[in-house]
Amino acid sequence: MTVNLTRIYTRLGDAGETHLGDMSRVPKTHPRIEAYGTVDELNAQLGVTLALEDLPEQYVVWLRRIQNDLFDVGADIAAPSEPD
Repeated sequence: MTVNLTRIYTRLGDAGETHLGDMSRVPKTHPRIEAYGTVDELNAQLGVTLALEDLPEQYVVWLRRIQNDLFDVGADIAAPSEPD
């Protein structure tokens, strides 16, 4: 099956801003954007390591646990919840 993309842009631009998970707009240079991008990059590297390396089972368990924690950290940075 071939995907035919006739248009992949909006012609609106983004004025150097982006939406966070809570729908607030911030500059793309905002520390939260840098932070969750860095967390995401680390998580991706752990995924590559898990996929390509023959690791002892205990390391696999640890790395998967760390990956799950990093997903939570990234989500909290992108859309922090209100304290209870």
